[in-house]
Amino acid sequence: MEAIKINVMKKLNFAGFTIVMCVAVSCRSSATSTLEVNLFEQTLSQTPKPQLIDVRTPQEYGEGHLPGAILMNVRDAGFDSLIRTLDKTRPVFVYCRTGKRSLEAATVLEKHQFKAVYNLEGGIVAWKNKGKTVISD
Repeated sequence: MEAIKINVMKKLNFAGFTIVMCVAVSCRSSATSTLEVNLFEQTLSQTPKPQLIDVRTPQEYGEGHLPGAILMNVRDAGFDSLIRTLDKTRPVFVYCRTGKRSLEAATVLEKHQFKAVYNLEGGIVAWKNKGKTVISD
């Protein structure tokens, strides 16, 4: 009877270990990290040669954007062509108004095998709410 209990425990431990490893691997497989405003700003400032992309519309971009941001509207039919101009080996920082379109853009960047993509949680709305710098053209 004791041998059966030990065998069952071994199987349960192995099953638990397998589940934990699957979760760990699936978390690691994503190239995208969604960062809150302060961490996004800190990571951006500490990254050599970051690629900062505003994925909103031209009108939204003109109303105010992060310093150094390049406009690449995720809903534009040419978005795939635009992102091909980026360096896949350098981190890409993306944002939109509230974080939904930038997460969509991050998914596209992952499909194109970009190594590191950082999404601004809450978008430019959260950025402004924290009193961070926004510039207008």
